[in-house]
Amino acid sequence: MADLVLENLQRVVTCAPGGSRGPLLGPAMGDLAPLAGDLCVAVAAGRVAYTGPRSGLPAALAVAPRRDCGGLLLTPALVDCHTHPAFVKARAEEFELRLQGASYEQIAAKGGGILSSTRAVREGGTAALLAATRRNLARLRAHGVAVAEGKSGYGLSAEHELRQLRAIREAGEALDLHTVRTCLAAHSLPAEFRGSPEQREQYLGQVCDEILPAAARDGLATRADVFCEQGVFTPNEALRVGRAAQAAGLRVTVHAEQLHPSGGALAAATLGADSADHLEYAGPAEFAALHAAGTAAVLLPGSTHCLRMDRWANGRAMVDAGLCVALATDFNPGSSPVANPAFVMNLSVLHCGLTPAEALAAFTVNAAHALRLPPGEFGVITPGARAAFALWDVDHEREIAYYAGSNLCAEVITCDGWRS
Repeated sequence: MADLVLENLQRVVTCAPGGSRGPLLGPAMGDLAPLAGDLCVAVAAGRVAYTGPRSGLPAALAVAPRRDCGGLLLTPALVDCHTHPAFVKARAEEFELRLQGASYEQIAAKGGGILSSTRAVREGGTAALLAATRRNLARLRAHGVAVAEGKSGYGLSAEHELRQLRAIREAGEALDLHTVRTCLAAHSLPAEFRGSPEQREQYLGQVCDEILPAAARDGLATRADVFCEQGVFTPNEALRVGRAAQAAGLRVTVHAEQLHPSGGALAAATLGADSADHLEYAGPAEFAALHAAGTAAVLLPGSTHCLRMDRWANGRAMVDAGLCVALATDFNPGSSPVANPAFVMNLSVLHCGLTPAEALAAFTVNAAHALRLPPGEFGVITPGARAAFALWDVDHEREIAYYAGSNLCAEVITCDGWRS
């Protein structure tokens, strides 16, 4: 329903202290501006129209249908700002190899990793890809997500990259998810372009001159990404891809400093990218450059955990440096088969130095900023915000990060017109 009153709420976490419309930075990141008492939230035409005591609900809004929320806790629906949902096949066999001591790079060198997912996408057909992508995004929604960034990157050709982006768009529409689509054609060199510098150059030219412009022209993506890492793409290549994306009208983000010091964070800062993501090997110099560029830091501790890495992103230092710090699942079939944002929040608290309140801010208002969504519309509960909420079976928002691995999201509630 476009008009609705959510009532019998014992706590509403607005993530908008003082009516803030932007990201929460520094000490403000711990202020989620919760309301307590006998509360309600009224929606009109897909937007929040009132939040506060049920006794103060304006008469003009009181005529809308009512929804009894059972005394539960309400937050903005989560914003997952880094996912890879367009995959067909799990890679559990690689999980077993890692348990036996194989590294990410060793698995990739033998044709596993990204190339394994690429083969499955190319061979699976359009219907299979759409069904799998819908299944994957439904898993995120079941854990509180209503806004999901979704990357291609398992096609590695013009045909299959665009097919992935279409699948993300169509699956999101079917699930009433708002998707932000990112072309990650520069995720890896496809197998057919490996073997010589000339082949490498040929594929990079295809990414820059064909795939990225087509994704932008067809309205399939608004952003581009590049995996800047040893053995994948260099900082100079990341700059080349990023500038080609910007010339095509796409915004930019960068996979940076994940497995080694890669130079990706400085490349992201040079590009003025929306975000640099991963950042396990980032330090003060990278933090300063990202801050000066206004580039958000997106932490992905799900992949750090699943790859059994010893080094975690220093989220505490990033918050203290004044960066916009966001969290995301990095949901993918290889390095982070994690569809539960609450578990990622738990990891960020235990290993990255965030507090439970900061972790929730990082998955709502700050994640919305990392995607450059309109301020005050996503990741907050404030007048004019999109009517997308997560209802939690907890007494206090700190419990979302506390119950490790549990899904305590009772429901994601979206109202007609919220994505318009």
